[in-house]
Amino acid sequence: MGTTHYENFPVGSVLLPRRLRQPVQVIYAFARSADDFADEGNALPEERLQRLDQYRDQLNLIDAGVQPTLPLFIDLALIIGEYSLPVKLFRDLLSAFSQDVVKHRYSDFAELMDYCRRSANPIGRLLLYLFHDTSDSHFAYSDHICSSLQLINFLQDVESDYHRGRVYFPLDEMQQFDISEAQIANADAAGNWAPFMRHQVNRARAMLMTGAPLGTSLRGRIGLELRTIVCGGRRILDKLDAIDGNVFQRRPVLRPLDWMYMLYRSVFAYA
Repeated sequence: MGTTHYENFPVGSVLLPRRLRQPVQVIYAFARSADDFADEGNALPEERLQRLDQYRDQLNLIDAGVQPTLPLFIDLALIIGEYSLPVKLFRDLLSAFSQDVVKHRYSDFAELMDYCRRSANPIGRLLLYLFHDTSDSHFAYSDHICSSLQLINFLQDVESDYHRGRVYFPLDEMQQFDISEAQIANADAAGNWAPFMRHQVNRARAMLMTGAPLGTSLRGRIGLELRTIVCGGRRILDKLDAIDGNVFQRRPVLRPLDWMYMLYRSVFAYA
């Protein structure tokens, strides 16, 4: 996932109601720190998994109604209790982070989506729980948005993920487009790279737009927050299209002018 895993989620931004910024920041701190256990530093795989197991132990204490011992989890226990957050969603995140330590290739898109279901979708669902919104239709919209954002991160971070030993492309699709790992290793955007990336971009865009109605279904600041997130994902995908997917030369990122454009569209021209 890399250090950019949550960058397309404006976590705890000024767009959120003030009362929810602290709970969102606690959730983010949990996800960010656990993600770092899987990705950052020079720890051996066994050490990374052990640290993630320590987080699982803390969740087990919360689930059993016992006071956790780590400060982060004391804060987490409070918001889990106040907002009735399912502990399973936090376990799903840990499952995905642990998978990053031991699984580095995905045979097909279904495997990749199973990973997204655990690595990204819990964040959106937890946000909905904070707003006491637990409708199945809104969960489904949220899942589409979050999985799409995860795929967009993969497209942005092809090179850095490869240097971590990971490839987040379906291997069967790489074979279909005649894309090799050597091409990624050599930062080579020749051959079928552009159509291969276009396929990935188009699918991520379709998924994002399937979830986009959530931004208008929810009112107030949460709706604005979600519309801004969707616009940010679309903006990155547009940038990927503009460079024919050549992320080796220029990794698309959101800049101040992009944020102004996104806010404008979120308020006046969301579609």
